[in-house]
Amino acid sequence: METYYPPTNFYFKVSIPGVNATVDYAFQEVSGLNVEMTFEEIAEGGENRFKHKVPTGIKQTNLTLKRGFVTSDSKLADWCKKTVFSDLSTQIESKDIAVLLLNPNGKAIMSWVFIGAWPVKWSFTDLESSKGEIMIESIELTYKYLKLGN
Repeated sequence: METYYPPTNFYFKVSIPGVNATVDYAFQEVSGLNVEMTFEEIAEGGENRFKHKVPTGIKQTNLTLKRGFVTSDSKLADWCKKTVFSDLSTQIESKDIAVLLLNPNGKAIMSWVFIGAWPVKWSFTDLESSKGEIMIESIELTYKYLKLGN
C-alpha cells in the first residue's frame, strides 16, 4: 500500500495567455484561491429557536499574484498599465489565468482557472533605503468565475 503525502504548496506555475513566459511566469506568491457560499438566515415562523440557512450565491475573493518587480519586457506589466491607467473609453481586455499546483515531476495535480480575469490593483513595496530587500510588485485581479480541475 502506497503512503499518501499531501502536496507541497511551493511548486506551482501561473499561466497567462499573451504574456512573456520567460519573465512573466515566475511568482513568489499566489493568494485568493478560495470561494465561499453565501446564505441568508430565515427564522421559522412561530418557532423562534430555529433558523434556516438558505444559499444565496457564491462569494469569491480577488486573485493576487506577487513577484519580484520586472523592469523590462513584461507583457503582464503592459497589460496592468493599460488596464489600471485606462480612461475607460475602451473595453477592458480580460484573460483566463491558470494556477497549477505541480507534483515533484512537474505534472499538474490541481488547477484553478480564473475565467475573464483583469487587473484591478497594481502595487509595489515601499522604497526604504535602510533595507536591502527585493522590490515586490503585487497584481490583484478580479474575475467572472473560477473553474477547478486536476
